Parts: sequence; structure tokens; C-alpha cells
Amino acid sequence: MEANTLSRESILTAIRENLPQPRVSRPEIPVFPRAERPLRALFEERLAQAGAVAHAVASSADAAAKLATLHPSAKIICSAVPELPGTRRSEDVHDPHAMADVDVGVVRAQFGVAESGAVWVTQEDLVVTALGVLSQHLVVLLDPGEIVSDMHEAYRRVRLQDTAYGCFWAGPSATADIEATLVRGAQGARSLNVFFLPRT
Repeated sequence: MEANTLSRESILTAIRENLPQPRVSRPEIPVFPRAERPLRALFEERLAQAGAVAHAVASSADAAAKLATLHPSAKIICSAVPELPGTRRSEDVHDPHAMADVDVGVVRAQFGVAESGAVWVTQEDLVVTALGVLSQHLVVLLDPGEIVSDMHEAYRRVRLQDTAYGCFWAGPSATADIEATLVRGAQGARSLNVFFLPRT
């Protein structure tokens, strides 16, 4: 018993004598040079590489017409934005399973990232998170003035403490796990279209 007590005390003493030093502050991430090309052009190029398409629309009416052209057979258009009312409002859905029959989901992204063609959306933007993964097709409204250069700049804008859920979308769902064959829409939306429409 005494040997065990001495062993315990020696272990605790060694721990106390070798406690880690106080934490130091994290290094500051420098501001990297921005892309020389216009951010919107770079964003569109990267977006296309991810399998999505950008469209310039002048108004909500233009956006509605473009949506109808892209998805003429869509019966259920669930919208989380005021610019495109759709046939169903995201805020009226109380069971995420009810999103299973959505043909087109419409949401506004907070900002886009030029280097990756990604857009940032949160639970507040989607209203019902399932809208982003159960919709057959996605239409994302993006203010062209809200495009940042790279992910370093993007992370300065992300506020995870203010939301329960947020993610970057970079194109439609895709996988090439089986026989290295690219399949779109395997685990989510089959297409993603970004409408450049400023906030009103």
C-alpha cells in the first residue's frame, strides 16, 4: 500500500512540475494578395469547373423567367427568398421530410468565394436545412458585390457562433468513387445555378 502511495505521489509531482506552458495566441493569418482577375469572372470560371452555371439577371422577374426556362417541368419550387416566391415557402415547412418532393430549392447565399466557386449558406438562409440536400435542383441568389477572393477572406466572414449550421456549396452533388466515373446528383442536388441578383 505504501509503495502504491509513493508511486501515486511521485506521478502527481511529476505532472505538476511538467504542466504545459500557458497558451500563446494563434498566429495572425496575413492578408494574401487578391487575384488579379475580376472576382466575378474568376468565380464564374471556378463555378463552371464544379459543374454549376452562373446567370446574370436584372430583376426578380428576370430571375423567375430564367428559373422557368431552366426547369420548365418543375412542379414544386420551394423558396427561402422573397424575390422568388415559388410554389411552397420554406418557412411553412415544419417537417424536413416534406422537402423530399421538391423539384427546385431556392436560397440566397451570404457570399461567394472566387478561388473555389463556392457559396456560403447557413441554417438561417435555408430556413429548413433539408432544402439544400433534398431538392432535385438548386437555384442560389448571390449579390455579385458579395464575392470574396479566397477561403482566408471567406473564413473572416463566417460566424459559426451565430448559427447552428453552415456550409460551403461548390457545384451540384457529385461523386467519382465508382470506376472513377463522375456522377452528378448522387447524394444531393443534380444541378446548381447561381443567379447574380443584388439584394434589394
